[in-house]
Amino acid sequence: MSHDVIDTLTSAPLIGKAADLLGDAVKDAYASGGEEGLRIKNALNGVWLGHPLHPALTDVPLGAWTAAIVLDAAHVATGRDDVAGCAGAAVAVGIAGAVAAAAAGVTDWSDTDGRSRRIGFVHGMLNLTATGLFAVSLAMRRSGRGRGRLAALFGYAAALGAAYLGGELVYGRRIGVNHAPGLEIKEFTRVLTSSDLAERQLKRAVIASTPMLLVREGEAVRAIAETCSHLGGPLSEGTLKDGAVVCPWHGSCFALADGHVVNGPATHAQPCYEARVRDGQIELRMPRQEETPAVGGVTAIESRPAAS
Repeated sequence: MSHDVIDTLTSAPLIGKAADLLGDAVKDAYASGGEEGLRIKNALNGVWLGHPLHPALTDVPLGAWTAAIVLDAAHVATGRDDVAGCAGAAVAVGIAGAVAAAAAGVTDWSDTDGRSRRIGFVHGMLNLTATGLFAVSLAMRRSGRGRGRLAALFGYAAALGAAYLGGELVYGRRIGVNHAPGLEIKEFTRVLTSSDLAERQLKRAVIASTPMLLVREGEAVRAIAETCSHLGGPLSEGTLKDGAVVCPWHGSCFALADGHVVNGPATHAQPCYEARVRDGQIELRMPRQEETPAVGGVTAIESRPAAS
């Protein structure tokens, strides 16, 4: 499937309208659930897992349906009823896995936009078609195994097409990929004059072309990567909330103390840096594993003159 085909599939105005209607409906449904809706959304995003849950779940239907196709071929070759029964069981497992994968997938997809949202919509419709055909296949196997095998073949073709579009989303559009660049700073490096960082200000500073987010809270300076790990949003344009920063693009929330994900759709933590103030300059470095962090991951400001 070439990019021209993908463009043709996703450029129709009807696709864009349908994608936006469904995507907004999913987001509204989670929002209407309040804190419980947010917990469910975080779980399906994969916040607890540290990376998106959806790709892991997609292995279940694809694997099970591949096994079903192979077992169907083996049944045709051998005529053994037990092999046919195993093929039907594999189809059923794949359907169950597809439902779980769809729940996680549509949750991730609702926080995309533009071309990525349109491609994701077609990806989802192909997966829905594949699941429907395999459900028909399962029903047909009770009365006509030949027709059931044929429905499975069409379903498998739809699943492969959906898988290709899934690959385009990940590798072409970088959906689900960590967008927060980490920078190895082994020694303290000056990044900003201390007087330029006001209390509770979201300040963007750059080291070696890598943007950092600095926040002063009382006697502490927090420093994490400024580019949101979800889809690259500018955290310096976000908002502070209970010791965390909320991305202005899709609402991902990261703890300033250690960069961990408080709320999705992001699943990857923000790289976090140790900060100190020395000679009126804020300096950053990577946290050293052998050092014990302060309580709650807070990095204290070290205000002292340079050694003589």
